[in-house]
Amino acid sequence: MSDLPPGIDFPYLHGFSPTEQARLVRQARLAESTIFRNIDYPGAKRLLEVGSGVGAQTEILLRRFPDLHVTGVDLSTAQLDAARARLGQLPWLQDRYDFQQADATDLPFEPRSFDAAYLCWVLEHVPKPARVLSEVRRVLAPGAPVYVTEVMNASFVLDPYSPNVWRYWMAFNDFQYDSGGDPFIGAKLGNLLLAGGFRDVSTEVKTFHFDNREPALRKTMIAFWEELLLSAADQLIEAGCVTAEVVDGMRREIAQVQTDPDAVFFYAFMQARATVY
Repeated sequence: MSDLPPGIDFPYLHGFSPTEQARLVRQARLAESTIFRNIDYPGAKRLLEVGSGVGAQTEILLRRFPDLHVTGVDLSTAQLDAARARLGQLPWLQDRYDFQQADATDLPFEPRSFDAAYLCWVLEHVPKPARVLSEVRRVLAPGAPVYVTEVMNASFVLDPYSPNVWRYWMAFNDFQYDSGGDPFIGAKLGNLLLAGGFRDVSTEVKTFHFDNREPALRKTMIAFWEELLLSAADQLIEAGCVTAEVVDGMRREIAQVQTDPDAVFFYAFMQARATVY
């Protein structure tokens, strides 16, 4: 991954292609109402966003909380360049954000530099999530709230049962785990935050659950989920985790589910809130 600093190994499952960058923007918009329900930053002015990526979440934060200035950090120069380009096209956000390349386990900020923090779909990809949270706590002022949103990949259900989708999903999770990530970290956020010295820790399970009550949203989510799965296909095939036949079978099965009148899509994830003292 040539766009990363020398000597840093960051096995990002989805890659950094323009196609993947566009998918991250669609993902943020699709999940916004679910992720940001119950998020609030009363009185906060200086927010640290860890793993800011292409700036998709940054844009939402700035739109929803007009008093915030967001400092986004990410390892990938490709993602940071994409973030600057995207937000640079939105003149109403000018002077309300900055992006900086940084290792989240060694943040280049003084203690108490920020009065809020936001992490979304980040800890699943890092080998030392406890170290990241320790650094976040170090740079936050007393009383600062932090929201952490993370995956719980064991929760995924697609009905009718699709064996190739399931084989691929298990390989997807195994590859992430073997690469130093954690596709099940959402359920562990409470323990991680408590061990990291945070207080007032609370967690909420959030869900995407679409059936015949919302067929249009079900179709949209299943189509997006296929994009997400395929974003890792080349890496999984190259690593010998799946075969091209499994990938082709997965695509056929997802197409069949899309036309099934009684299809069900379910995925749960975790959001934690905590405070620094």
